[in-house]
Amino acid sequence: MNPVTLLPFIVLIGAMFLMTRSAKKKQAAAAQMRNDMQPGTGVRTIGGMYATVKELHDDTVVLEVAPGVHAIYAKNAIGAVLDDAEYNRIVHGDGDDIDGAIVPDDASSLTEAADADEPVEADADSSADAKIDLGKKTEADNVEPKDAKADEKADGEADAK
Repeated sequence: MNPVTLLPFIVLIGAMFLMTRSAKKKQAAAAQMRNDMQPGTGVRTIGGMYATVKELHDDTVVLEVAPGVHAIYAKNAIGAVLDDAEYNRIVHGDGDDIDGAIVPDDASSLTEAADADEPVEADADSSADAKIDLGKKTEADNVEPKDAKADEKADGEADAK
């Protein structure tokens, strides 16, 4: 057999090996993350619920979803183990210091003048202020005059019925 004909099969097998290897690494990292959980740490389930770990068992974990409310979940249902600062920021709203500009709730700041001392003068002929007619046109407006010669058949053509 020719080595050129074997080349696509070798490339395909190599690609499959690399894909399965990376998937196994991701699964091992997720399993290690779940095994490293300690009581008192904050977690996010695969359903998006945030809770605190209360007890750990072999295949299950007891989560406190609200003060005094406990639920039993499979360890595989834990999507992420969060550090304390991130868990408190998300759940309790601690540390919501925003380092950027604060966006207003309405668009009023976009319509105000750049300087409050100078009044904004509106130009009546401005294209931005021009009104656009969005109404429906009547049938009389859409009617075009008929051309008398357009009705006549050229070169003796006849209607096929």
